[in-house]
Amino acid sequence: MSFNNLQLIEPVLQALSKEGYTIPTPIQLQSIPPILQKRDLLGCAQTGTGKTAAFTIPVLQLMHQQQEQQQKKQHRIQTLILTPTRELAIQIGESITAYGRYLNIKHKVIFGGVPQYSQVQAIRNGVDIIVATPGRLLDLMQQRIISLDHIQYFILDEADRMLDMGFVQDVKRIIAKLPAKRQTLFFSATMPAEIKHLADILLTNPVKVEVTPSASTVEIIQQSVYFVERQNKQSLLIQLLKDQTIETVLVFTQMKHAADKLAKSLNQAGIRTEAIHGNKSQNARQDALANFKNRKTRVLVATDIAARGIDIDDLTHVLNYELPNIPETYVHRIGRTGRAGASGVAISFCDWSEKTFLTDIQKLIKKTIPVIKDHAFDNVTMHNSAFVAESSSQPSNNNFRNAGRGKRYGKVFSQR
Repeated sequence: MSFNNLQLIEPVLQALSKEGYTIPTPIQLQSIPPILQKRDLLGCAQTGTGKTAAFTIPVLQLMHQQQEQQQKKQHRIQTLILTPTRELAIQIGESITAYGRYLNIKHKVIFGGVPQYSQVQAIRNGVDIIVATPGRLLDLMQQRIISLDHIQYFILDEADRMLDMGFVQDVKRIIAKLPAKRQTLFFSATMPAEIKHLADILLTNPVKVEVTPSASTVEIIQQSVYFVERQNKQSLLIQLLKDQTIETVLVFTQMKHAADKLAKSLNQAGIRTEAIHGNKSQNARQDALANFKNRKTRVLVATDIAARGIDIDDLTHVLNYELPNIPETYVHRIGRTGRAGASGVAISFCDWSEKTFLTDIQKLIKKTIPVIKDHAFDNVTMHNSAFVAESSSQPSNNNFRNAGRGKRYGKVFSQR
């Protein structure tokens, strides 16, 4: 089925055609019709499934159709999209620009960490859609710059990440200011108890869409793990990156200082690297991300908070320099590759202290991650039964090099 079968209006179809969209993803196929019918929706889908378009496209159409019915056209805030991170807010804003290019709908992305002047001026000049992070939105509400009195469409995106980042109370304060009569769209990759409770509060007789089980990994991503002592991780990474066919790698660390330290060391080794995390300014984060997307930077080191919302075409490799202590985070991390049905490679480094993290991850994804043995920093003492019992397959060390050469949409990675 194509987008032409989803009862979308011509200006939207033209915009999608310009973006090269022809066939909707499963979540788009299941979400767009009920949203156009003005139903509340509960969407459970992991990253990379196309959910931004799933809610942006139909809401833009509904707003346009309502705009045409109004005799007096004015721009006031009718849609609020709430999201946990600045990067994700910017990405959603870019999607609105793309899908609404032929519509007279104005939007503004607002977030903290930057001066509010330009955001305030845009709001005062009139906007139809606000894409916001909770902190800055509450600030502007308290200053009486933003009113939610006329909100007709409320989208809560990445609800589970709101919980992880401690934003749930802020979200509840915002919800309390929304009109009772509205259409609400609620999206989350996982559904812990508190998120389920929040969904129950927000939604009225919702359509439920679950495209992929929330705790499952994308099957087409080739996963593997290296057992390596902590002090040898940096040397192992540098050795792996000697393979120039690995064009770009998104590397995850747990802490901000670890990201900065690793980026500095890789640069000293002659590998162009930048780091993004919560202590970086917004401009610095956006510059680093742009350099990575444009292949000016080969390695981007990120913490989990900074990485949510990173959407990079043709990212073939993700590397867990440090394993996350929350297994669901592993799913989000490796989902940065293998997007929109593409293949990808996810590599993890695991030292003794991270063994329980690996065990929890494998229980969650219901899959044994293959162990890569016989590498230069392979310590035989790490391959006792406590580790190897959980890994039934030991591919050769060439897997990291060769895995990025699989086909994607008929293209061969090593030829790009």
